[in-house]
Formats: sequence, C-alpha cells, structure tokens
Amino acid sequence: MGRPLILAHRGASHYAPENTFASYEMAVDMNADGIEIDIHKSKDGHLIVCHDEKVDRTTNGTGYIKDLTLEEIKSLDAGSWFDKKFSKEKIPVLEEVFELVKKENIFLNIELKNGPIFYSNIEEDVVGLIKDYRLENHVIISSFNHYSLLKIKKLEPRIKTGILYIAGMVSPWKYAKSIGADAIHPLFITINKEVVKECLFNKVMVNPFTVNNEKEITLMKKLNVTSIITDCPDIGIRVVS
Repeated sequence: MGRPLILAHRGASHYAPENTFASYEMAVDMNADGIEIDIHKSKDGHLIVCHDEKVDRTTNGTGYIKDLTLEEIKSLDAGSWFDKKFSKEKIPVLEEVFELVKKENIFLNIELKNGPIFYSNIEEDVVGLIKDYRLENHVIISSFNHYSLLKIKKLEPRIKTGILYIAGMVSPWKYAKSIGADAIHPLFITINKEVVKECLFNKVMVNPFTVNNEKEITLMKKLNVTSIITDCPDIGIRVVS
C-alpha cells in the first residue's frame, strides 16, 4: 500500500471495550486495515477471544477461561466495565470474528495465548478454523510462545507468523528467519532504523505494538514499518494517509 497498515489493537480499544464487536466495528468505521485479537480455549474446547487468562478484568464474571464453558462465557457482560452503554457486549468466539473479517475484507492478527496457561492443541484448532474459512492469506499469527509459532508453520506453511517480544533483541531478523517466522512484533520502543532496515532487507515484516499517540505513530511511519498496532486506529489512519 506504500504506507504502514493500521491494525486496531483488540479493536478500537481506546474508545470501546477491548475484544468486543463494538470495538471491532468501530475500528472498521475508522478505516483500519485490520484488527488484532487474542485467543484462549474454554473448558469445552471453544476458541475464546479475550486478552487475559481470566474474565475478571473485562467482564462481570470471575474465573479462568479454561475453567468456564462457552455458555458460561457468553452469559457475561463484557462491556459495562468500560462504559454502561456497552452492557450488551459479549466475549466473541473466533468463528464470529472470522465472519466479520470475511464480510469487511480486513486483515487479522491473531495473538495466540499459550502460556503461562497452556492449551492442548490450540495451534491445530486455530489452523483448522483458518482453513475452514479460507483465510490463510488474510491472517498472521503472533505469540510470545515461539514454540507455538514453529508448530503453526509445520501445520500450515502458508499462514504467516510473527514473533512477539518486549526486550531489545539482537538481530531479530536472524532469529525470525531461524524459526521460519515472517515478521517481528516488537514493543515499539525496542526498535530503531537499523533494525527495521535489516528486517525489511531480509524480507521480515515489522509490526510494532502498541503505538498510540501521533508523535509515536509518525516515528514508526518514518522508520518504514510494515504495520502499526494501535488502540487508536483513527489517529493511525490520519497520520499514515
């Protein structure tokens, strides 16, 4: 596109409750190029879209996602913590997000949560669903668990992967290439011009997070990053357009 893609972090999460359809639809309305979401597994094996391992922070419920059934999770209010006007918002499942992605023709960054709580066969489940929806070329899977990224590539080499990290990494393009990853997803303050230049030269995409103010987004644009992951897609689109 000649400019960084703007990926809405958990949706337009500065303006609406994170990882809800209110947040995703707001991001679409702001012309975000895509959204970023987080995936866990419920007690009965469903792929649940929520950032935390527990539902306590972002719902009126309590407990670990791994200990709750889909029915229990869907009964929760996932919006009132942010603002009472969002009281009808529910925690999505991955299939529902895929329907939105197909309908709106947007890109999707799936962050695979697999540690400190480890979910059996979560990689197989996510890859299988991506294939069912024929979204292999519309997604990238990122994770702090790089063993999961290795597994994703073995299951389906066509699906792009990105290494998440928050420390200053030496030669991250070399590490990414060594595990077959297509991108780095660094905390934005850990990268500089040289890192971005070397990554792009080595055909490794650079998708920093979480870049929220105009000054920081402008800097990432000047560095020629591939995508910018932000809570404020409206600011992102305005700066990069």
